[in-house]
Amino acid sequence: MAERGLEPSPAAVAALPAEVRAQLAELELELSEDIHTEAVQAALAKHKEQKMALPMPTKRRSTFVQSPADACTPPDTSSASEDEGSLRRQAALSAALQQSLQNAESWINRSIQGSSTSSSASSTLSHGEVKGTTVSLADVFASTRIENFSAPPDVTATTSSSSSSSSIRPANIDLPPSGIVKGMHKGSNRSSLMDTADGVPVNSRVSTKIQQLLNTLKRPKRPPLKEYFVDDSEEIVEVPQPDPNQPKPEGRQMTPVKGEPLGVICNWPPALESALQRWGTTQAKCPCLTALDVTGKPVYTLTYGKLWSRSLKLAYTLLNKLGTKNEPVLKPGDRVALVYPNNDPVMFMVAFYGCLLAEVIPVPIEVPLTRKDAGGQQIGFLLGSCGVTLALTSEVCLKGLPKTQNGEIVQFKGWPRLKWVVTDSKYLSKSPKDWQPHISPAGIEPAYIEYKTSKEGSVMGVTVSRLAMLSHCQALSQACNYSEGETIVNVLDIKKDAGLWHGIFANVMNKMHTVSVPYSVMKTCPLSWVQRVHTHKAKVALVKCRDLHWAMMAHRDQRDVSLSSLRMLIVTDGANPWSVSSCDAFLSLFQSHGLKPEAICPCATSPEAMTVAIRRPGVPGAPLPGRAILSMNGLSYGVIRVNTEDKNSALTVQDVGHVMPGGMMCIVKPDGPPHLCKTDEIGEICVSSRTGGMMYFGLAGVTKNTFEVIPTNAAGSPIGEVPFVRSGLLGFVGPGSLVFVVGKMDGLQIVSGRRHNADDIVATGLAVESIKTVYRGRIAVFSVSVFYDERIVVVAEQRPDASEEDSFQWMSRVLQAIDSIHQVGVYCLALVPANTLPKTPLGGIHISQTKQHFLEGSLHPCNILMCPHTCVTNLPKPRQKQPVVGPASVMVGNLVAGKRIAQAAGRDLGQIEENDLVRKHQFLAEVLQWRAQATPDHVLFLLLNAKGTTVCTASCLQLHKKAERIAGILYDKGHLNAGDNVVLLYPPGIELIAAFYGCLYAGCIPVTVRPPHAQNLTATLPTVRMIVDVSKAACILTTQTLMRLLKSREAAAAVDVKTWPTIIDTDDLPRKRLPQLYKPPTPEMLAYLDFSVSTTGMLTGVKMSHSAVNALCRAIKLQCELYSSRQIAICLDPYCGLGFALWCLCSVYSGHQSVLIPPMELENNLFLWLSTVNQYKIRDTFCSYSVMELCTKGLGNQVEVLKARGINLSCVRTCVVVAEERPRVSLQHSFSKLFKDIGLSPRAVSTTFGSRVNVAICLQGTSGPDPTTVYVDLKSLRHDRVRLVERGAPQSLLLSESGKILPGVKVVIVNPETKGPVGDSHLGEVWVNSPHTASGYYTIYDNETLQADHFNTRLSFGDAAQTLWARTGYLGFVRRTELTAATGERHDALYVVGALDETLELRGLRYHPTDIETSVSRTHRSIAECAVFTWTNLLVVVVELCGCEQEALDLVPLVTNVVLEEHYLIVGVVVVVDPGVIPINSRGEKQRMHLRDSFLADQLDPIYVAYNM
Repeated sequence: MAERGLEPSPAAVAALPAEVRAQLAELELELSEDIHTEAVQAALAKHKEQKMALPMPTKRRSTFVQSPADACTPPDTSSASEDEGSLRRQAALSAALQQSLQNAESWINRSIQGSSTSSSASSTLSHGEVKGTTVSLADVFASTRIENFSAPPDVTATTSSSSSSSSIRPANIDLPPSGIVKGMHKGSNRSSLMDTADGVPVNSRVSTKIQQLLNTLKRPKRPPLKEYFVDDSEEIVEVPQPDPNQPKPEGRQMTPVKGEPLGVICNWPPALESALQRWGTTQAKCPCLTALDVTGKPVYTLTYGKLWSRSLKLAYTLLNKLGTKNEPVLKPGDRVALVYPNNDPVMFMVAFYGCLLAEVIPVPIEVPLTRKDAGGQQIGFLLGSCGVTLALTSEVCLKGLPKTQNGEIVQFKGWPRLKWVVTDSKYLSKSPKDWQPHISPAGIEPAYIEYKTSKEGSVMGVTVSRLAMLSHCQALSQACNYSEGETIVNVLDIKKDAGLWHGIFANVMNKMHTVSVPYSVMKTCPLSWVQRVHTHKAKVALVKCRDLHWAMMAHRDQRDVSLSSLRMLIVTDGANPWSVSSCDAFLSLFQSHGLKPEAICPCATSPEAMTVAIRRPGVPGAPLPGRAILSMNGLSYGVIRVNTEDKNSALTVQDVGHVMPGGMMCIVKPDGPPHLCKTDEIGEICVSSRTGGMMYFGLAGVTKNTFEVIPTNAAGSPIGEVPFVRSGLLGFVGPGSLVFVVGKMDGLQIVSGRRHNADDIVATGLAVESIKTVYRGRIAVFSVSVFYDERIVVVAEQRPDASEEDSFQWMSRVLQAIDSIHQVGVYCLALVPANTLPKTPLGGIHISQTKQHFLEGSLHPCNILMCPHTCVTNLPKPRQKQPVVGPASVMVGNLVAGKRIAQAAGRDLGQIEENDLVRKHQFLAEVLQWRAQATPDHVLFLLLNAKGTTVCTASCLQLHKKAERIAGILYDKGHLNAGDNVVLLYPPGIELIAAFYGCLYAGCIPVTVRPPHAQNLTATLPTVRMIVDVSKAACILTTQTLMRLLKSREAAAAVDVKTWPTIIDTDDLPRKRLPQLYKPPTPEMLAYLDFSVSTTGMLTGVKMSHSAVNALCRAIKLQCELYSSRQIAICLDPYCGLGFALWCLCSVYSGHQSVLIPPMELENNLFLWLSTVNQYKIRDTFCSYSVMELCTKGLGNQVEVLKARGINLSCVRTCVVVAEERPRVSLQHSFSKLFKDIGLSPRAVSTTFGSRVNVAICLQGTSGPDPTTVYVDLKSLRHDRVRLVERGAPQSLLLSESGKILPGVKVVIVNPETKGPVGDSHLGEVWVNSPHTASGYYTIYDNETLQADHFNTRLSFGDAAQTLWARTGYLGFVRRTELTAATGERHDALYVVGALDETLELRGLRYHPTDIETSVSRTHRSIAECAVFTWTNLLVVVVELCGCEQEALDLVPLVTNVVLEEHYLIVGVVVVVDPGVIPINSRGEKQRMHLRDSFLADQLDPIYVAYNM
């Protein structure tokens, strides 16, 4: 190849800065076959030394059955075929490993040993032993990906995944904790279990991958930005400071460049239609247009005579035959749609000229193929805004349009109603002899409208005047030196752009002959256009780079073609970054076939400015045109720097010739006002001439900014009056007034202030050896706005036969190549199955539609790699914790910030008058005995089954008698002493209550435990075993069925059944009674133990004394106004907390009747709870969130059925949710709204608040103001501050008061670190003081420090410092409201925000999991449930997918985006699982720590795990 130098013109060179001039002078360029590929290879080679293992995503095998890949490739190819590939891949290894080699070796070894269980690993590992770190990464990936061929043991405590299809969650079970017992002694054997990640074996593949991820994240981020942080009590996003070393333009201001003047030709027609008339009447036999059939053979040639006569016929028909004489359908100036396929150029040409002759305005559009074509809706908007009511088409095309059942053409989405007119000759009326079309000289009236799709996907119509159409023809004819009778081969779309201008306009203007090669022919025979040039001895060919590429691929088929006739090969996308290499490669291949180097003529075009510049056909021997090798870094700052140092990050561009004849060009700043650029600055090319478009049809505002631009100089004053048109192309004018284009405005991605061109990024991606993995022409690059900056997304179509490893390998190499060459991070790289991206009509990728699919989660990728850690560099600085300050300043600080100390109290017990006989009994057992004498037949309990029938009742006397017998059997069979602990293992019911009082009568301490689930013993029995062991129970009371279960073979598989304590069944009790009932010596004695598993997996038992029990029952009685004539309905689990107290204790104390509804019965009959409330006309009912959710989800569409059954809830005064968490406002709202139609008062629904140390702190009750709600600012909350905001404020969170504080209860809000009280604008821990607080933890070893800290702790200062407080472990705040409390004072509301040990400390801020989960659940309709936790400072998000598995990977970017946008956090790992996998306890709370342990132990069987880089 000849060396190419630049031919600078002296004037232009003088304008450039000195060093650029010097570089230009020395510039002698030698070109390889493909500059870019070489650069990419070099860039990747740089990374070769520093190997870095990116953790490969884990994918369930079954997942992508839909993609044809699995059909043609076995799940794991044998290693033989992989051998050579692995060596090549080894060379492609990536990115810097900061750890030393030994580290890398140790984890690679470990991951390989850890995966010895993997069935697929064995085959892939046969590449050879591990020697140092040279093992191929792909092998490590293959081996660390353990396929779950057999399902792992189900630890998720929900029945197996077969039930996952139902919308209702499987039975909820409390999970065994991961071996943590609160208050356990340090010296116990906890360490052996806990050394590794909370009881999780660390050699699992998950932790290996997380380790890999952490290793990659230790790399320094891309641009180390200047720290920028202002604390005005809000987080401020970092503002990237400009890089002081960035290149700045130094040239002088450019002056507009003029093209040569338009030649004056004597016989130039006054309008394009006149030219047609002239040739049609004088040269009727000359060929005008040749169409090809599918095989590429000429099938019909339209002569000028035929074109004229048929256009005339059509014009006459349009104007005179469509309506009546008085009411024509079309008038001159109306817009008409032209719907013709590309392979029917003849019909299109006739229709186009027919419209011109009729003076109606053609709007050529694509043929709609389906109702929902990519971008089809926007085309509809264009037609609507142009007022199009008529569409012209051919008979064949009309037959092919999609039809409805009754044969009408379907109404396309977003399209106006159209009347379809067929333009085939046989349907047209011949015009009368005396009829002549009206052809006036070309003026500025519109001639036609060309559609254009903007970056956002909206379609606009560029209106071209008749004058511009004519002038453009003239300029093209002069620039291309067209002469009559020449033959053009046109491969482009004839409906728009260069295909229309050359093939339809200039063709007719110069009486040339166009041979049209449609896209459909090119697909089957890529060489067809070359053959046409050869056959017709064509002088000119109009192509795109793609056609050059295809011809080279198919070149072997044709040895004897000659291109020697070509004087111009017009490359219409010469503005693309890869056009240089395409042109060079094509020339080197076809030069031997007679192609002259000077025939290659790139040009630059745009719909608005039409042809911007074109290289003139050269003369043999003239110096070859210019090349520029530009620095990519300079380009990203919009500055031209000739690249000399780093050959890899260079962009080679070829000129696109000179400005058009009669035109003028200038370069203006791409954004902001149109200031002229400097000579060494990249800007938007603007053209001023009569040949551009005149407006966007119907869009005056946008038109002004594009078509009527007056450029200004540095001082801001306009240069001249002549308006310019913005072309949408970015470039500069180089030496010799040569025009260089470096990109399009539409492809511009502005990331952190630097500009990157989508096409350049595509070119880099293509240069990575991709042929095995993705299709060349099917890569989309766009940017999405996430967290105050643009983020680059690359989407490509994966070949069906690409393996997981190949794809992942390719993806990681593309990331490195882009990073290395463009110095920009890719936010997301997604591969989708073959043929699934939305296409434009001519086969390109429809970018804006692809972006839309990506953002709405309907892209369905089969592989995805997110790199938020690398890209997102503008997060605020992590918050530094302030040093602890002394009491005085805390005091002052708080009182200034929040007007008063945050505390609140319920009514004072001492002031409440009660004439109640119960008060004289100190013990609940005495109350029951007293009731059995005073009101023996009064029924205290009714137990219902799923049908709603009463299966069991207990009056005062029956309960007393049964309790006596149980006490007797404990004494006889159990040989127990007073003070022994007894586990009660019963389903929810009256037997449980009787057993409880039996224990009190015998002086034993009852411990109620949820019975194990017969279908899920492995998950539920260990919890029972643990409570039995921890409580040192001397005996277990239970039913016969459960007794058999405890000793069964299945149970033996889960726990040691030989060492159970004595098990007594209470089904058949002897009549024998105790001689005397036990009475405790003091009320401080222990009454019962309350064991519960917290959401973090802690098992804690608390001690409840007799006085606490009494005080608790009394407080509830007063708050809810309970007495013996009242009835309440309880649908709760009766094993711990307030649920147990309401089920077992309160009725005996207050004498009211409790209707007991076991929650599990609801799963068989969702109507049970509500119909019971209606049947018994219950005023007060208690339930759990799980019950409320079950009813809301399950009965959502059954309200009419409820009405039909006569269910009415207007009797309900209070419906209380018993909870130990932040009130779930949205669930309560949905519930109230749903059942409002059957009479439920919205004021009725409220919630309670309790914790381990005190089971009932708040309860709405009957009197007192309604629960209040507030909106707080989430950002402040993360700083532990409470700032109230208006409803609808961004980043606001709706919180509801947790019921009213119970009588006798005091709360104070405390800083958990300093233990000082805080002001009411602060979030702090809720501390409680009350007579019914538990008296301490029940532990194996009495660990006094924890006991004192949680139950008997003092404030570090303040008035309340003498009081003993218990710490609830929950964060909350108190607000004084405008409402009046029962005492007449203003009411203080307590708001609970969340459990302290659930909070996530990230970036120095405090996050509540539910806030992140709420955001995530909103992002996609297929997310059923979601949970978050952290692991080694990485945020892990687990989402349950309720849609089809194709959607799994759509969730990864959506989840990452929303957490970043709303919480300023980067997600580390996204895990997509089946519905029902996230474990939920009986209270309906997520058990996140359990989920974490299962994830780390690799027991979730996830559909997909994505590790965000």
